[in-house]
Parts: sequence; structure tokens; C-alpha cells
Amino acid sequence: MSSGSVRLKKAGVYSAALLASTMLSGVAYAQAQSSQSTALEEVVVTAQKRSENLQDVPVSIQALGSQKLEQLQISAFADYVQYLPSVSFTSSGPGFGQVYMRGVASGGDGNHSGSLPSVGVYLDEQPVTTIQGALDIHVYDVARVEALAGPQGTLYGASSQAGTLRIITNKPSTAGFAAGVDVELNKVAHGDSGHALEGFVNVPLSDKVAVRLVGWDVRDGGYIDNVAGTRTYTRGDSNRTNDFTINNKARVRDDYNSVYTQGGRAALRVELDDNWVITPQVMGQVQKSNGSFSYDPKVGDLKVKRFYPESAKDKWYQAAMTIEGQVANLDVTYAGSYLKRKTDTNSDYTDYSFFYDQVGYGFYWTDNAGNLVNPSQFIQGQDDYKKESHEIRIASPQDKKLRFVVGGFYQKQTHDIFQNYRIADIGSSISVPGYTGTIWLTKQQRIDRDKAAFGQAEYDITDKLMLTAGIRFFEAHNTLVGFYGYGKGYGSTGERACFKAAVVPGSPCTNLDKGVKESGNVPKVTLTYKLDSDKLIYATYSKGFRPGGINRRSTLPPYQADYLKNYEAGWKTTWLNNSFRWNGAVFMEDWNNFQFSILGANGLTEIKNANQAQIKGIESDVTWVPVPGLTINAAAAYTDAKLTANYCGKTDGAGVPITVCPKGSAGYPDGPQAPDGTSLPVTPKLKANLTARYDFSWGDWDNYVQGSMVAQSATWTDLRLADRAALGKQKGWETVDLSGGMEKDGLTIGLYVKNVFDKRASLDRNAQCAISVCGAQYYIVPNQPRTMGIKLGKAF
Repeated sequence: MSSGSVRLKKAGVYSAALLASTMLSGVAYAQAQSSQSTALEEVVVTAQKRSENLQDVPVSIQALGSQKLEQLQISAFADYVQYLPSVSFTSSGPGFGQVYMRGVASGGDGNHSGSLPSVGVYLDEQPVTTIQGALDIHVYDVARVEALAGPQGTLYGASSQAGTLRIITNKPSTAGFAAGVDVELNKVAHGDSGHALEGFVNVPLSDKVAVRLVGWDVRDGGYIDNVAGTRTYTRGDSNRTNDFTINNKARVRDDYNSVYTQGGRAALRVELDDNWVITPQVMGQVQKSNGSFSYDPKVGDLKVKRFYPESAKDKWYQAAMTIEGQVANLDVTYAGSYLKRKTDTNSDYTDYSFFYDQVGYGFYWTDNAGNLVNPSQFIQGQDDYKKESHEIRIASPQDKKLRFVVGGFYQKQTHDIFQNYRIADIGSSISVPGYTGTIWLTKQQRIDRDKAAFGQAEYDITDKLMLTAGIRFFEAHNTLVGFYGYGKGYGSTGERACFKAAVVPGSPCTNLDKGVKESGNVPKVTLTYKLDSDKLIYATYSKGFRPGGINRRSTLPPYQADYLKNYEAGWKTTWLNNSFRWNGAVFMEDWNNFQFSILGANGLTEIKNANQAQIKGIESDVTWVPVPGLTINAAAAYTDAKLTANYCGKTDGAGVPITVCPKGSAGYPDGPQAPDGTSLPVTPKLKANLTARYDFSWGDWDNYVQGSMVAQSATWTDLRLADRAALGKQKGWETVDLSGGMEKDGLTIGLYVKNVFDKRASLDRNAQCAISVCGAQYYIVPNQPRTMGIKLGKAF
């Protein structure tokens, strides 16, 4: 048993989590209606693209409402995913998080030339999923966050293979004026201070028109120290006169991973008549982060040695439009959006210089005069995204015995990729043409296109039994064109492999121009039985997909689409006069021909269809108000995800995974890289959380105290056994948050402490190049150390 598991047991989390997991899933956090009542309030969700009571929806849904988001001090992506037991993630910093659900993860995702995400992320009605990762949308004036577990391909499409995350904003209202402002000051242990200034205003311009404006300015204090250090590159012979030593004196700094986030949202509601409403919205955000969000355990806790600038600027905006109305007795909805995102990054790459070049080949880079130069590498990157989506759907009246929704969807995402790997003083004859000092250049354009027609129908067989059936017909067309590699002065790839002039502006020529087209369908069937007005059970078969694509290494074949089959049974129940809610699901999923990303030669991402895996699990949440004012939430997920065939690391000529590779056989001296039965990475077997909140009155003030615990068991970061041995296993962890506050006449005062005991969790482990080369120098991405804060707010 790992030390992390022992700690979990000592904290009593395992017993609480197992109790919750035997009760099954759908995290519906609810608050007592008042301190004088034990009744749970209704949780409304739009998972099936219409407003419904969570307890009536036969889908495993975890929902964090506006009250819960505020109570848990949630403001960013990393905050809310920890309270969603079916969701796991990896991250290299703000704006670069990869989301996974129900264990559908193979590791190594997120590269700009890699697989599409397996979890779709939506902002209101529109998809905002990009290959870089989920948008780190600041959570303020948000109605709720919904997590739909399992394939959602019927209603949500390609990037919802394993599930869907939805962030639902508060909409303009003509009901009346409303406004609010919130101020926060905080301090991170071992680090710097931060602040947040947030505000919104809702203004009815008439009885038919309203506008809502929202803005935020946030600074998150840093807690990673860049400490002094040196690195020496040697010639590898007895002549040491040309050894080169670098130092980072100019970059030594404490708390250097600070983050600045500024953004806003403007939405308009126009009621054309009694039947038609138009809601245009524009939302944008600029997030600037400095330094590294990982530390080197060999250097020390929360410390690292980096030699070149490290920073990221993530700037995006989305213009969206929703039109809702009626034609005869049919509800018609159009949802369209245009998303533009640009990320500029600077990265230290000296580990690659040292372990790949120096250790593997020696110190050999020269200038125009033939003199050896500083071989250290750093990366300047820029990713530009343009994404448009359009969906139109028609729904029949919901009070009929037969109900349906049908629609069409179109999406196009263009991704302009620029990655400039620099050795500053190398000669022009070695450099990539047009980029002096560049040893390797990636200048490509990737376009992912999706078209779909979908439909879902519900039929009441009896008053208690309902059949739901849906299907989505899709067509995907993905292309990748441009340049990658060295200049003519070095290597046999890059410019030497070009076969035509430049297609992508800024590239010296073209050595990659490929595309892949696929089509198919994904079905869903659900039977729902209502035991009574407060309890239902359901059984579902559903299928999700993720399109295939092009390998950046042009000598490799395209990778194929992968599919996920889901078999699920669940329940939604309310007990004890609506004071106790128990939801849950058990599931088994078969993941066929799944896409697996690895770093191959020269640090190039390679995607191969790895094999088959089976995932079994149980999800549960409980909400209970035992006495007026006291609300207890417990939620957990147990996930057992394993290979069901050997992963040999190769495919045949048709792209089909090779699964027979005995140790010592031709091409497989060590046997399979991951044998049948190997657990999948990233997702813990157990993830759980527990929250207790007590609301009470004291004089004229409404007050509360709250405690929350989040915990998970150990995880691996990679599928392959050799890489696991190099990186090690991430121990299980648990954190505790405490808060309290008071409210009177719209004035709120709150205090909180996150990560009370300053526990250091490992959220990810990574290296700068292939683990087989750079694995001796790995880094740990930690959770945020203990943070204390005070919040003041005023509602008008």
C-alpha cells in the first residue's frame, strides 16, 4: 500500500469515499433552501439541450451551481475539476490543462500536432475545445459547471468521446437591475501575495432588452523559486579548453511563476416578441504567466534551475450568438460562435541540449567561423487558433408522449503552428533559412473539420417507463501541411526532405502535406424507469468517437479514429422528504484501437493506435441536510482502467496495432512496452471529496462555516513500463480547505484557507524530451501551497 493510501485511510477518506461510491454518481451539489428547512433545492441542468431538473435526467451528471462555486472559492479550471470525481487532468500551467473523464487517458496528449481531446469543453452552447487544452476561463458570474460523464457523441460530437464539460454563464435579464462587486486579497505560503477585483452589472434597457457586463482583474502570486545554478557542456575528449559553462544569474528569482488574468464578458438579450429571443455575447481574456509551474525534486521543494526566459501569454476572445424561438409548436435554436485564441510561449530547453545532444553526441554546434558555440536551446512558440461552429436544432413539445430533438452541426478549427527551437549563435549555414540562430523550425497549418447530423427521441412506453434513442452521423476531414525540421546544413530531414515550395507563409519549403477523411455514426439507447416521483433508475448503451489525423513525422502513416463503447446503469433518488439525495452510476467501457501519443526521435510527437482497454467504475454522490442549516456533500469515483491486449509500440502497414510481441522476438528484445493488464495512466483508482457547511444567524447577520476535503489515490503519468520506472509513481494525496463568512443587506465578508496543512500533491510529472533520453531529469507540477485570503463583496 502506498504512503499516500495510508494517509488517506488515516484521514478517514477511504471509508467515506467507499460509502459514497457504493451509492453511485452524478455530483449534484445543493444548498438548503433556508436555515429553517431541510429541503434540498432543485438543481436545473441543460445536459440534453433543454432545461430540466437534474433528478429527471438519465445521465451521469456532476453539477456545481453558482452558490457552490462561490462557497468553494472556485475561480479557475484547476479549482473546479478537483471537485468533479469523474474528471482528471494534467497541466503544465494555466491555460495548458488536458481534461480526461472516466479513465479514458493514455498520457502524452496536448501536442499541437497530436490527437484531438477526448473531452469536449463548452462555453454555454458553443464548443471551445482546442488542441492546446481547455480554456482557463475565469469563473465569475457563472450559473454552473456541468460534467457529463461517458460518451456524449449524440448531442455533443467528436471531442465528447469520454464526456463533456460545460460552463454556463449567467444571462442578461429584463426582470430588474442587479449588480455586484467583489474584492479579494490572498497570500500563498512559501510565495507571494495576490488579489482579485471582480464585478458585474445587469441593466434592463426596456421590458424587452437587457444587457449584462462582467469584468475581472486577478493576480495569482508565485511560489516556485528559480535558484542559481550552472551547466557545463564538454567536448568529450581530453581537450577541455572549449568546454562551455552557462549560468542563470540573470534569471534567479523567488516566486517567479506569477499569473495575471484580465477579462470581461458582455451579453445582450433582445426579446423580439413573445416567441423569439436573441442573445449575442462577446467574451475575452488575457492571461500572462511567468516562469515554470513545476519544480525539480533534486533541487528542492518548489525550486527549479532554469537558464532561459519562461513565460506564456494566452489571449482569446469568443463572439457567440444564440437565437431561440418557435415555429408552430416546435422550438428552434441556433447557436453559433467564432473563437480566436493566440498563445505566445518562451521555454527553457537546456535539458534537451544536455541529455540529447551533449550526452548522446557531444558538444559540436559552431558559428560561421567554425568555432564551437553555446549549445543551449530555448523555444519561442506561437499557436494561433480560429474556430467557428454552427448548430441548429429543432425540438418538439416536451409535454407529449413522443418527444424529439434533431439538428445539424458544422465546425472548423484552423491552427497555425510556429515553434522556433533556437541555439542563438549557430552559423547561418546550419540555421533554417530565414531564421538565423534556429536549429529546428515547425511552421505548419492544421485544419480540423467536422460535420454532423443528429437526432434524439424519447417515448413514454408507460407512465413509468421511457425509451430514449439517438444517433449522430459524422464526417471528419483533418489536414496538416507545412514544414518541420532542420535547414540544409544539418541532418537529412527538414529542408532536405522538402518536395515543393512553401505553402504555409514563413516556412522555407514544404515537407508535409497530408489529410485524412472519415465518416461514421455513434448511437445511444437508454431505458429509464421511474420507481416513483422521487426515484428513477436507468440503463444506457452509448458510443463515442475521436477522429484520426496526420502524424507530423511524414514517414509515419495517419492514425485512425478510436471509439469508446459505454455500458452504464444508474439512478437518481431523493429521500426523507427531499432532505437526502443519492445519485449514482456503474459503468463498463471498451476503448478500441485507442490513439497513443509518444515522443519519438528528435522529440517529435508520434501518434499510433495502441490497442484495446477496458474501464470499469462506479460513481456516486450524496447530499444530505440532517438538521436545518447543515448541508453535507460526499462524492466519489472508483475507476479501474486496464489494457486488454499487449501494447507493443508498433502498428502494421494498415495502421492496426501489433499485439503479439514476446520477449526476445524479432524487433522486441524486451517484449511488450506495456503488457495486457497494465493500468492506464493519469486517472486515480479513487477520487473523492467531502464538504460540510453550516449556515446560521447571529444578530442581523447570516453566517456560515465550511470545511472541504479532496483526496485521490496514486497515479502513473505514462502507459509504458520503462517510462514509469524513470518517472516514478505519483503518490496519493489529500487536501483540506476551510472557510467562513457573514452577510447582511448585500454586504459579504469571508475568510478562507485553501490547502490548510500545506500538502504537496503531484498533479503531473514531465521531462523536456523523450523519457528514455531526459527521464533522469523530470519535473513535478504541484498543487498550490497553502493560501489564505479575505473576500469582501457588495450586491446591489
